[in-house]
Amino acid sequence: MGELEVTGVDHGPVGRRIRKHDGDEFLTGRAQYTGDLTLPGMLHAAILRSPHPHARIASIDAQTARAHPEVHLVLTGEETVPLVDEVPHGLDAAGLGGHHAESRVLAVGKVMFAGEPVAAVVADTAAGAMEGASQINVVYELLPHVLDADEALREGAPLLNEDWGTNLIIGGEFGIDDFDEVATTADHVIQGEVASHRGNAAPMEPRACLADWDERRRRLTLYATVQSPHTERATLTAALQIPERDIQVISPRIGGSFGLKMSGNREHILMSVLTRLVKRPVRWFEDRASALLPGTSDSVMRYRAAFDDDGRLRALEVHIVNNHGAGNNGHGWGMALVGAMTVGTGYALDHCRVTYEVVATNKAPWQGTKPFGKNTATLVVERVLDLIAEATGLDPTEVRRRNFIKPDAFPHTHTSGLELDSGNYEGALDLTLKRLGYAEARAEQTRALEQGRHIGIGIGFELMPENADVPGALVAAFDTSTVRMGPTGEVTVLTGVTSPGTGSDTGIIQLVAQELGVPMSQISVVQGDTDTCPFGYGNFSSRSIVTGGSSAVLAARDIAAKLRVVAAAMLHRTPEEIRLVDGTATVDDTPDAALPIAAVADAVYSLAYILALDIEPNLESTRTFRPKNIRQTPDELGRFNTYSTYPFAVHASVVELDPETGMLRLVRHVVTHDCGTVINPLMVDGQLVGGTVMGLSAGLGEEFVYGGDGLPLSTGFKSYLLARAADLPRIELEHQVTPSPVTISGAKGVGEAGFSGSQSALLSAVNDALRPLGARIERTPVSPPNVLAAIMRAAS
Repeated sequence: MGELEVTGVDHGPVGRRIRKHDGDEFLTGRAQYTGDLTLPGMLHAAILRSPHPHARIASIDAQTARAHPEVHLVLTGEETVPLVDEVPHGLDAAGLGGHHAESRVLAVGKVMFAGEPVAAVVADTAAGAMEGASQINVVYELLPHVLDADEALREGAPLLNEDWGTNLIIGGEFGIDDFDEVATTADHVIQGEVASHRGNAAPMEPRACLADWDERRRRLTLYATVQSPHTERATLTAALQIPERDIQVISPRIGGSFGLKMSGNREHILMSVLTRLVKRPVRWFEDRASALLPGTSDSVMRYRAAFDDDGRLRALEVHIVNNHGAGNNGHGWGMALVGAMTVGTGYALDHCRVTYEVVATNKAPWQGTKPFGKNTATLVVERVLDLIAEATGLDPTEVRRRNFIKPDAFPHTHTSGLELDSGNYEGALDLTLKRLGYAEARAEQTRALEQGRHIGIGIGFELMPENADVPGALVAAFDTSTVRMGPTGEVTVLTGVTSPGTGSDTGIIQLVAQELGVPMSQISVVQGDTDTCPFGYGNFSSRSIVTGGSSAVLAARDIAAKLRVVAAAMLHRTPEEIRLVDGTATVDDTPDAALPIAAVADAVYSLAYILALDIEPNLESTRTFRPKNIRQTPDELGRFNTYSTYPFAVHASVVELDPETGMLRLVRHVVTHDCGTVINPLMVDGQLVGGTVMGLSAGLGEEFVYGGDGLPLSTGFKSYLLARAADLPRIELEHQVTPSPVTISGAKGVGEAGFSGSQSALLSAVNDALRPLGARIERTPVSPPNVLAAIMRAAS
């Protein structure tokens, strides 16, 4: 494994490979998830879902279900209308000129996808609730359905929302329409398309919640698998018309999220309605078939590229058609916008125009999922660069090298308006090629082909704009933390960010320990409780360390400054001479001049009027950090900068292909990642390996499939095929450190890393192995049937 350089650190825990501070609780089974929670008098809920992709609800007969001895309540969509408002949108397409998709907690009038919630049952037991749901008789009037996005845009296609007059949710563009002008002077012009498939993040733990209405206090408490508790509370307030002060949202430990558990899930609102009606706690678990429904990707990228004989990409034009599924209140459609905005980032491309369309079909809706659309941008650009290499005879790595933005060209504004803060892309490429032994790998490829073996080597570069900020939405690039130290020196950090199991909370402890000079064991982190923590935006877009960590550092520095003042008074020195390190307040040139930090903390509270009359006698600070490069005011071209940091990576995949069966064996995978300053190398490695495996697994065979009747065929892990450990090689890691100039620590984030570059490198490697056969594959996944079909097309 490559050595990590950590800048600006001379002591303390930052930059060290430290295990999760609460890891033992997970390993021993003591960690408490939402599903582990119980409350006195708790009831259970089940949801009846539509068996049809598009149908009017003619009638619902719940008489038998209501007569079930265990059933307390049955609720239908029409019955919810006077009880709960429309579910608020996290990011409404109507705000950018698109169409507003009305979303209800239960379907009202008609259903638009198979699996849409139609009715809810509350019973004494989970089995009783499911049995009651099975006894509800719904009469449907079937309507024509459409599953393909291109077909949905054609005249005469079945409309999901008749009042729209179209199935287009929203469309947009980035860049200037000058491709034809530039192309006239280019040596080559190519065109084609690349398609990505519908997938799912498949977290270990599906969604779950426990809603509890206190009738006496008129107060709602919701325990839920949600990444952003404060924004979830805002959603509940808007939907239920309950003041925020009367809602508490608590997010226990989450078994994986990847964007699927952002705020605004209508099932959480539904359970909050049910608990108010039955006046007892109500718990709900999502089954795996339902958990697999929220989609991601499912896009077709059509491109034209103009380039010269030297391999330099002169102009790129891309049109992306995104199959969103039915419109809903979620953030999912925003993946299309971000994907379009990200096309070409990392490359010195002056002429790049991207248009996109987000289309409603009778598939289940998209839900914002790691890496939030950036994988489609990566896939199309990396495929174009491979085709340029093929057309010019240049090595694919050389084509990328010639098109990279140079290290001295930062900050760099992309044609979409994104302002890239820093980078050394060639350096990451060099590290990857060195670790792979690129020249020898190519020589081995030649020898293998002489023996009739098909080896492919692929490269994938990913640039991940992170720490998003969306004007007018509860999606922000800033966050808040409170740090307090008690008289014994114990420290509590309360922060608005959350951790879905990534270990970012351990990183925050490391940062605070570094500033205060106290052992990590004296610091605890409180997250995910709207009653306790300062308002924050939770976990998304690799922001927990960048925002939560940075705000905690600012607050810790305020406390450290007070400690130095009081320690200086106790030691008869100046505050500037005091260092806080290893649990002591000490003076460098006087070893005997040292005090335990706990003694200094006690003095703040007990001797404040004697030692430090000019400071407030408490050790608590609340601070907010926001990066300076977010730009919400449009420039002269109408462009915004909605991301603050830009981590990146270079991946290399080596595959062996069996032309007779289409089977692939992934031989090696190497990745060099740069997330700026590394707070905890162990956590970074874990995130990078996890994201890379996610991308490779998605590329190899994960695919959510629908039948022609519009019904899901991927209903569990026997039909939605995750890669097994035996299917993948050990991920080989290298690291590079290019600190961010806009964050306090120089960190850029790593939460979305790995997926985009690994999937693109895999597609590149498969096409490299197919080249001697005259075949190409222009879609994911590169599953045996798809690869074999490409070989057969070439042979015919």
